[in-house]
Amino acid sequence: MASDSRRPDRVAEAIREQVATFLAEGVKDPRITGLVTVTAVEVTRDLRHAKVFVSIMGEESQRASTMEGLHSLAGHLRSRLGRSLRTHAAPAIEFRLDASIARAAHIENLLARIKDGTIGTDDAGDLD
Repeated sequence: MASDSRRPDRVAEAIREQVATFLAEGVKDPRITGLVTVTAVEVTRDLRHAKVFVSIMGEESQRASTMEGLHSLAGHLRSRLGRSLRTHAAPAIEFRLDASIARAAHIENLLARIKDGTIGTDDAGDLD
């Protein structure tokens, strides 16, 4: 029974690898314009649903467009995963935006500007 409790984690990692590879191979959807990184995958215990967290570098319009493209690719990815994972039913894929990498880049940019004197600490304002 112990091996069954780790199965969702193994499936999640396999999905993360497959989706990352699919995106790295060059998706043909023109809406996917930003740099997309798969940061995590969460799979339900029954293996029916998978949340794929992605970070998208670029402008807000690029992120929105890329998310639209990813949502439209979810069905194709599900059938591809079904073949590669050799399961009778691949999980339904749901993409979620993970803003942590973009937020970290923004904070680093603010800190660099404070350090070089471009902006003062009072001018840095909110981290958003």
